[in-house]
This record gives sequence, structure tokens and C-alpha cells, in this order.
Amino acid sequence: MMTLRMPHWARRFARDARGVSAVEFALILPLMMTLYLGGTEISQAITASRKVTLVSRTVADLVSQYSSVSTTDINNILAASSAIISPFSSSKLATTVSCIKIDNSGNATVSWSDTLGGTKRTTGSSITLPSALAVPNTTLIMTEATYTYQPTIGYVITGSMALKDQMYMRPRLSDTVART
Repeated sequence: MMTLRMPHWARRFARDARGVSAVEFALILPLMMTLYLGGTEISQAITASRKVTLVSRTVADLVSQYSSVSTTDINNILAASSAIISPFSSSKLATTVSCIKIDNSGNATVSWSDTLGGTKRTTGSSITLPSALAVPNTTLIMTEATYTYQPTIGYVITGSMALKDQMYMRPRLSDTVART
């Protein structure tokens, strides 16, 4: 029987394992980079979403502590939302605060509305509230915050995302918050 003998250099090449680590690293690097960058993007998006919720809650909380608010008061409260959303850009944030009056039939209408970077609600317009909040002859402060989040790396895949939150609070010092 005839056996084929491999040349010496071929046998040595087949036994050599010095480059295996480099090949394994090259194969796994794209997966590890994707996991790392994806994790970073997800954590940034969650942080931005939490900031939007914080803006909504804080603005509603501040307005509900007044019995009467002036234009200066509202402008200062809405300007605080820019500081809250930091380190994210405040130019992509829209915050609207409205006073909602609920009549004796449970119908909700807008008493007044102000905004920073968005569109304020029309005075007298009807609004749909969650049934648990539609208590007859009461008033609510409603804040809406919207932020357009642009992922740093994943924008090619996802594009921008609209992060939104809405908060309702009852006035604390009086039955309603008057707008002066």
C-alpha cells in the first residue's frame, strides 16, 4: 500500500496554532462591538425617556402648587424643563401645561394652556380624561412632554424616536389654578 507523504512544510503548517486566537478574535469582534454599542444606545434611550417623565412630573407639580400663575411664573416653570432634560438637547423638547376644568357632568375642557417648544391647547376645547380622573366639579393640571430622541449610532436603523409622557395633578392650594 502506498502512503502519501505530505511535504515537511505542509505538516508544520497544519500543526501550527499560533494564529488561532487572532482568527477567533476577528470572528467575535463584530458581535461584541454590536452588543456594546447596542447596550449603550438602549441605556441612552432609557435615560432620555426617564428625563421626559421627570419633566412632565416636575412641571405639573410646580404649577399645582400655585393658586394663581402669571406669565412670568409659567415661563420660569417651563424654562426649568430645559434644565431637567439636560444633558440632552432642550431644542428637541416640547412641554405643554394646561388647566383642565371638569363640569358637573364630567365633561373636561381646557381653561388655559401654555407651552414651550410645542403647540398649546385651545381654550375651551374638549379633552378626554381617564375615567378615574373625571371627577365632576374639579380641576386638573395636565402636563405633556415630548422629546425627539435621535440615537447616536443606531439612527440608520431606527431613525428618531418620539418619547412622550403625560401627567395629571390636582391643584394643592385652591380648587383651581387661575391664569393671570
